[in-house]
Amino acid sequence: MAVTMTDAAADRVSAFLSNRGKGVGLRLGVRTTGCSGLAYVLEFVDELEDGDEVFETHGLKVIIDGKSLVYLNGTELDFVKEGLNEGFQFNNPNVKDECGCGESFTV
Repeated sequence: MAVTMTDAAADRVSAFLSNRGKGVGLRLGVRTTGCSGLAYVLEFVDELEDGDEVFETHGLKVIIDGKSLVYLNGTELDFVKEGLNEGFQFNNPNVKDECGCGESFTV
């Protein structure tokens, strides 16, 4: 399996990278936190690290460390606008439950 992005997410990431002026791609990961145990982490990558898995979608690189890949395999990154709110949304088939505030999840 792989990690993918929708057109909307790819457009947003591409704009961020362009405005930033540098970067190899976008790192998607997880960290331990919150009510349910895991939370998503997004950050720009300037250099690949040992153990990184690289997925290319829409001409952009999505980079995931080996430990996070177990939790993120098959995830689709989307960018949604709802009224005045906008942000990235994670369509992760591995999620079993989420906390009420939507900040963390369990696998």
